[in-house]
Amino acid sequence: MNIAIIGAGASGLVCAIKASVNNKVTIYEKNNKVGKKILVTGNGKCNYFNDDFDITKYNSNNIDILSTIITDDNKNKVLELFNSIGIVPKVVNGYYYPVTGQAITIKEALLNEAKVRGVNIVLDTDITNIEYKNNKFILNNSIEVDKVVLSTGSKAAPITGSDGMGYILASKFNHSIIEVLPSLVQLKGNEKYFKDWAGIRSDVKLSLYENNNYIKSMEGEIQLTDYGISGICVFQLSSYIIKGLNKNNKEVVSINFLPWLDKDIHEYLLDRNNSMSNRTISELLDGLINYKLVNLILSINKIDNNKKYNELSSNDINNICNSLIDFKVNITGYNSYDKAQVCSGGIPLTEININTFESNKQSGLYIIGELLDVDGMCGGYNLGFAWLSGLIAGENI
Repeated sequence: MNIAIIGAGASGLVCAIKASVNNKVTIYEKNNKVGKKILVTGNGKCNYFNDDFDITKYNSNNIDILSTIITDDNKNKVLELFNSIGIVPKVVNGYYYPVTGQAITIKEALLNEAKVRGVNIVLDTDITNIEYKNNKFILNNSIEVDKVVLSTGSKAAPITGSDGMGYILASKFNHSIIEVLPSLVQLKGNEKYFKDWAGIRSDVKLSLYENNNYIKSMEGEIQLTDYGISGICVFQLSSYIIKGLNKNNKEVVSINFLPWLDKDIHEYLLDRNNSMSNRTISELLDGLINYKLVNLILSINKIDNNKKYNELSSNDINNICNSLIDFKVNITGYNSYDKAQVCSGGIPLTEININTFESNKQSGLYIIGELLDVDGMCGGYNLGFAWLSGLIAGENI
């Protein structure tokens, strides 16, 4: 059969490799090179998988359907694939990287395997129309094929070529689209003090409250910016927060700047003051958090930097303690697709056969990767789903 794969990203390349057995496979790529998004993954190091391949690391409106393929057997299939194309993994705390430390290693290994298997790759070709006539798919009114795989990516990181065309093509076959929103992206607020904490990095515990109800927490490095917050722990919560904002929910994050503290904060500061005699409150807090953050917390709470701890009122001490372990930030917005690593939303999993990734709307049409309503946490999970969906679809073809 003649198979057309639209998009030479992570899922498309794997699908082509697997589908090429006994078939003629052509990948159509709008960019002038394949795997552009692979190359920028993990700041160019490509965290391509995670040993903790678990359903709890994913978001979907049909998580029960997704859970049927996030299994140990499929995890091993993905790892076997990369072993078979010569990738030597470097595993750090469960995070898989190529031992070279270069994303290009992954891209080249996939590209070389595709070429060895006879996959034809056509670059600089944007497929903008697909029709189904007389048991054939017609691409751009001229290319006739037996089966089509949509692997165009979502709208995230448009610089890599993801422009949402895949959603338009899928909708031609009556597929619905769950609202597509940026995910794994920075969050915004309107606080005037943001300009004063811009540039600070700190290991924190970040807790999310939606409409005053506790939702979940994440630990990791936070980056404080002039527009709000960024960093891995922020990204991990962003999908939930952004969906909430688009439902007009109140989204508040609480920052604990002392996640390592295992005792009451009031008791800790009192002990610290007793052991560091004759210090100002500013000097007492130095060494616990970034000095810019010390000044900010004291300024927000209208506390004189030169006051001694024993000179502070109980209200002042309470405010300082709350700012250290429960610093609340109202989230009012988020950065757009150009800053997002992936998107949430997309084509519902109810509209495909999860065991083959073939469309339930149109026989011979397959939809894989980021086009589907699946988004994962940071740590190799989104690439993990891309590899797996491409592998399953390719094997079925």
